[in-house]
Amino acid sequence: MANYRLRLPGPTEVPERVRQAIARPVVNHRGPEFRAELARAEALIQPVLGTVNRVLFFACSGTGMMEAALVNVVAPGERLLIVVHGQFGERFAAIARMLGAEIDLLEVPWGEAVDPAAVAERVRQADYRAVVVVHNESSTSVVSDLQGLGAVLRDNPALLVVDSVSGLGGVEMRQDDWGVDVVVSASQKALMCPPGLGLASLSAKAWAVVNREDRRPSFYWSFGKALASMEKSETAFTAPVSLVGGLCEALDMIHAEGLPNVLARHRRLSDALRAGGRALGLTEFGRAPVLSSTVVAFQVPDELDGAQIVRAMYQDHGTVIAGSRNRLSGRVIRIGTMGAFDTGTILTDLAHLEAVLTGMGRTITPGAGLVAANALLTASI
Repeated sequence: MANYRLRLPGPTEVPERVRQAIARPVVNHRGPEFRAELARAEALIQPVLGTVNRVLFFACSGTGMMEAALVNVVAPGERLLIVVHGQFGERFAAIARMLGAEIDLLEVPWGEAVDPAAVAERVRQADYRAVVVVHNESSTSVVSDLQGLGAVLRDNPALLVVDSVSGLGGVEMRQDDWGVDVVVSASQKALMCPPGLGLASLSAKAWAVVNREDRRPSFYWSFGKALASMEKSETAFTAPVSLVGGLCEALDMIHAEGLPNVLARHRRLSDALRAGGRALGLTEFGRAPVLSSTVVAFQVPDELDGAQIVRAMYQDHGTVIAGSRNRLSGRVIRIGTMGAFDTGTILTDLAHLEAVLTGMGRTITPGAGLVAANALLTASI
């Protein structure tokens, strides 16, 4: 579509070479061509996850993988500690309740990250099957300290279960080094593919739990079935074969650029967008030690409505950003900084945002956002 700019915190714009890969003829999902592609996808995604573990693939969204993570680890009568510091922590809790799991919540003010010491105190007080946390909370632009949480749980029976749907590929993940037992993600964010492909990676500690006889029964979401199929370079059920081909192409792009360079680009450009937004009179939402490299959240001035800004960005400029569909509705706007984006992307975002805010009566020095962003980018070279 002409003049349509997808700048959401996911799904994100899909690069042309990935679209071309997805458009290749569909092959037999049990045939040698797809087996080779699936094995290649696993080999390419392991360094991005920071793991030597097997990687499991499912046809689903990120929420499907969140449910899969819980249904595979918790048995009746066992308790989960779920960290809630944003919308997707709340979603984890809702899924756990639907599954009938026993849960305790560790609620953290939105915009802040959980303190590993708080988790350490809770696991001293009670026995938990798992501590569940969102790595990159895209509703608030807050990144969790997985290294710190992993250190707390490394010698504890509780698993560390992590949603990195909006983080993987744009925020560093070192699953093995950090002691992350279960990490789930999906294709439609920093991995630069359309929605529809989910993935999971489990530690040996997690597999010991998953393979118990007393865990909750599962058919489609069974990690055991998925692993048995991956041993044959297949998926347990019909795979989104075209998306696996697209993922291989996207991962080729990541490795060609170099994963450290990809992560640095995400950090540099998200910082530039934040600097530009501050120059336009916006304040960042979030007070955590580490803010996201893949989504920037701005607090909307009291006299404005975030939904109006989102609407004007689309109607006037074809730029699709996000508001919030939760307790922050109207108070926050969010812009995706993930995937195949560059300096021009960020500067265009700021030019459109300046025009919209000026049109709403804000007094802004013309070009202030661009100048601030360029200053940061120049200093970081």
